[in-house]
Amino acid sequence: MGVQANTRAIEKEIVTDFSERMSYGSYLDLDTLLSAQKPVSRPEHHDELLFIIQHQTTELWLKLVLHETLAARDAFDADDIGRALKCVARVKHIQKTLTEQWSVLATLTPTEYSEFRQFLGNSSGFQSYQYRAVEFVLGNKNAGMLKVFEADPAAHELLDRLLREPSLYDAFWQCLSRLGYDVPASALHRDVTAAYSLNDDLMPLIKFVYENSEEHWAVYEAFEEFVDLEENFQLWRFRHMRTVLRTIGMKSGTGGSSGVGFLQKALELTFFPELLAVRTEIGR
Repeated sequence: MGVQANTRAIEKEIVTDFSERMSYGSYLDLDTLLSAQKPVSRPEHHDELLFIIQHQTTELWLKLVLHETLAARDAFDADDIGRALKCVARVKHIQKTLTEQWSVLATLTPTEYSEFRQFLGNSSGFQSYQYRAVEFVLGNKNAGMLKVFEADPAAHELLDRLLREPSLYDAFWQCLSRLGYDVPASALHRDVTAAYSLNDDLMPLIKFVYENSEEHWAVYEAFEEFVDLEENFQLWRFRHMRTVLRTIGMKSGTGGSSGVGFLQKALELTFFPELLAVRTEIGR
């Protein structure tokens, strides 16, 4: 039977009694989730809810990004490139959502934000331990960041552990070595607590794979997936910087940073530098 009087009939098979069944709300613990938005402005400002939800949803997505990135690293450890790239592909879709999400926050005008910004104190996205964890897993390690999390033992412990563990990129090169590729020792035995930087020793192998992609398709595909991952990350950083510029101009950040100037410097950071550098060498 079709819709009548613009009303859709509830099918008799649909479950409606949840007195003893798990419901959608109980499965997702919506009572907890939807009560986690606690504006601090007094009187409460209308737009603070937007600001809170924007950052809370970002943290939820970052939780999944970290989950998938660590799973990709585990897959490389198991020499399963296909499974690793499946995880990376999911991360890429999440990154697109995170980047587009900035457009929602950009509806917050400078005047509106200034009316509750003072109530935020020194809280800042700079203090997102999950964001730092993702950066660490991707290779942008900075031991100095741990000081920010000394008051949060669980976050500090996670970042300290990830600082000392191989990055996703490190695990990838180890995987290729076990699969018989001539990966230089400098890539296999580097100090994993240091931020990853360009390793010229890797360039011949990378160039060889690009120039012989048909015979080394899985590795070639991994290279391009990594390039996508980095580009998406940089687009997110750029949108972040531009949203901050649009909202507070050149003011200092609430966490004490220089604000836009500090965010601009992040655009100079890189995860997989050889995969970009090889573009200049191919075809020569």
